Amino acid sequence: MNDDTTTLPDDAPEQTGTEDAAARRTAVVAEDESLIRMDIVETLTEAGFEVLAAVGDGESAVEKTRELRPDVVVMDVKMPQTDGVTAAARIGEENLAPVVMLTAFSQTELVERARDAGAMAYVVKPFTPADLLPAVEIAISRHQQIVQLESEIADLGERFETRKRVDRAKGLLQTNMGLSEPEAFRWIQKTSMDRRLTMREVADAVVDQLGGQSKE
Repeated sequence: MNDDTTTLPDDAPEQTGTEDAAARRTAVVAEDESLIRMDIVETLTEAGFEVLAAVGDGESAVEKTRELRPDVVVMDVKMPQTDGVTAAARIGEENLAPVVMLTAFSQTELVERARDAGAMAYVVKPFTPADLLPAVEIAISRHQQIVQLESEIADLGERFETRKRVDRAKGLLQTNMGLSEPEAFRWIQKTSMDRRLTMREVADAVVDQLGGQSKE
């Protein structure tokens, strides 16, 4: 095990309430600077997450994510052995968990690399709990949306096109109906169930109806 790996925690009290155990979300943290790593762990723990592991390199992050299947991974971009972008790509390819990327660099290119690698959200250092926690919620929500979309589509190429179309529809619903991103997705999902349509068909209808309005 990597020397920077933090085992969490050996002396933790046993969970006695099954409802609490079921409701508590889990996380893996990957950050090579120990003080920042501890801050992230503390922030997530205070927000009600159970941090299953805190590691100091990208390779360990992938291994722990694969082993523990957390609800979210919070990971730095620049780390030894395997950098965060590469690690996020591997986690995304296996669809293991949503990734929140931490970076000290706000360049567009790096953000795009992280997004292309599968990161669901990113936070620029230095950050506060008020920066990190919303990004974690966004990442978890987006990942859940993708899982739900992909469950109804077998073809990989069609999945990508559907995700793009649904993202476009969500944006239009946010702009025209004042919905948040999760609310917009739930609207698409509910409409698809109520009308017995696929989410792609609902998204197409939204784009057809609202897309023209946004151009006027």
